[in-house]
Amino acid sequence: MRKILIVGAGQSGLQLALGLQSQGYEVTLMSNRTADEIRSGRVMSTQCMFHTALQHERDLGVNFWESQAPRIEGLGVSVTAPDASRAVDWVARLDGYAQSVDQRVKMAGWMETFAQRGGQLVIHGAAVSDLDYFSRTYDLVLVSAGKGELVSMFARDAARSPYDAPQRALAVAYVHGLGPRPEHPDYDAVRCNLVPGVGELFVMPTLTTTGRADILFWEGIPGGPLDVFQGVKDPAEHLSLTLELMEKYTPWEYARATKVELTDANGTLAGRYAPTVRKPIGRLPGGGLVLGVADVVVANDPITGQGSNSAAKCAASYLTSIVEHGDKPFDEEWMQSAFDGYWNTAQHVTKWTNAMLGVPPEHVLKLIGSGMMLPPVAGRIANGFNDPSDFENFFYDPELAEDYLSEVASASSGASDSE
Repeated sequence: MRKILIVGAGQSGLQLALGLQSQGYEVTLMSNRTADEIRSGRVMSTQCMFHTALQHERDLGVNFWESQAPRIEGLGVSVTAPDASRAVDWVARLDGYAQSVDQRVKMAGWMETFAQRGGQLVIHGAAVSDLDYFSRTYDLVLVSAGKGELVSMFARDAARSPYDAPQRALAVAYVHGLGPRPEHPDYDAVRCNLVPGVGELFVMPTLTTTGRADILFWEGIPGGPLDVFQGVKDPAEHLSLTLELMEKYTPWEYARATKVELTDANGTLAGRYAPTVRKPIGRLPGGGLVLGVADVVVANDPITGQGSNSAAKCAASYLTSIVEHGDKPFDEEWMQSAFDGYWNTAQHVTKWTNAMLGVPPEHVLKLIGSGMMLPPVAGRIANGFNDPSDFENFFYDPELAEDYLSEVASASSGASDSE
């Protein structure tokens, strides 16, 4: 039986551990916190997962909260005009519903399941020196802890990392009491509110430790009017700032948030990081090699909501690569090929995310605006959150965008003529 060590108990580390366990591997999982510490700790992310990522969980039979979490059936985009009205506002149905489960709920539950199924769970904050020792006793060591000393083993890939500084200041609040969006009171949707030159507000339903809730998530351009959360320690002050900014920049969202309260004392989070792609193989002082997973090797800004989706896709891709490799050694060549297999998907996420962090070009603004008059355009953009590779076909190139809009407009006018 092959022995595999996974360091880090997030979406990718746990999903991969459970997947390998189900295939008969002897898996050890290292986490710096217990399940109870995770469950009672601070919120870790926003984690809206779309159809493909959710299917990876279903395939492993670990979608334990699917019947409890709100079904997110749509995705909407609004753009703030200079007078704080909406210059753009549309919502489109998703082909397959999305869901968000607070990682405190999911990671704690998955960790307990892994242990109940006979997995070796070690509660220890691993250092490079630990991995140096372990690399000699395991067939493969995977690092999925995206912060701290271990990440320094993986060199930045400058060719794939256009930014060397954070592009957004992030501020998250989990709340109860948010009213429905009047435009679609009968179904849930993620709402993406773009405030040109200032930042973005994302609003999404979630399942948290206290049941159904909603996430209010500001992404502010550093140094701008939304970059005010650094150093705010009091959760009540964090929420008050969140609402104040909503009232000023997205009054239509503020209108349904006047009665909200935090889900719990740990329901806020603020921070920032530079989006970075790293080389996938880490070299240990003793000569051993480790393979980086998910955020360790491809960390995108959350502006496109892809973090947990990418983590799930990375875990699924690596699981296939490991199982297909059979009894052969997990050498440097295999590690690179395993990462390359994941990069086939991840490159589209990185390209799209980095594009959205910059000032959108004219043709992108036209595409987003056209979603109001042309529902197929809105639908295609919304479903691109599930499959970002589709943006290659119409989003980046002005000519492709123009051809696509002409095609949809023509089909739309033909349909209305025939009615």
